[in-house]
Amino acid sequence: MFFYKLISYVLHPLLFSFLGSFLYLYLSPKHILKQQEYIILLIVFVSTYVVPVLLLALLKKLRLINDYHLRTIDERKFPILFFIMLSFLIGRAMLGIHIADLLAFSFFGVAFALSFTYLLFNIKIKTSLHTLGIGGIIGFVMVMSYEYQLNFNSLIAGLFILAGLIGLSRLGLNAHRPKEVYIGFLLGMISQFISFQIYQNM
Repeated sequence: MFFYKLISYVLHPLLFSFLGSFLYLYLSPKHILKQQEYIILLIVFVSTYVVPVLLLALLKKLRLINDYHLRTIDERKFPILFFIMLSFLIGRAMLGIHIADLLAFSFFGVAFALSFTYLLFNIKIKTSLHTLGIGGIIGFVMVMSYEYQLNFNSLIAGLFILAGLIGLSRLGLNAHRPKEVYIGFLLGMISQFISFQIYQNM
């Protein structure tokens, strides 16, 4: 049980946008100034981790959520809508500066995945945000591998192992049903592919 909790906390969904941005800046052959990289990472970290944590603290203080785990569909609705809007705005901002367009579209992919997640609330499916996050990272690394013609097979294999551990931890904690774990992973990965197709056709 401790291992499952450790995995769930260390690999929290709020960290995946920062991790994806770091991997892009580290692996991409498209060089930008170090100062610009630091600014991008800082903006992403503050926007996708610090701000959502503060939002959850506010919602808890107002008693709109019981705890930070967002165990029910109703508790998830507003935070998911907020993160959809946030991901879209970050993507738009990055497109505006024209130095990380592929990364910008990865944020649109996140917005797509979360939008589908919100729609699934209507049929009582509480998609795993943990597996959605790691699925999105895997999809994005695959996109980078294809776009830049680079071999990231070892990294992708490692990420799949990590995805298995994350899925196991969510099931072990009884946080989700198996189908919610699988749906999250597929939504995260496929949304990155959809976003990349739009990027290619621009």
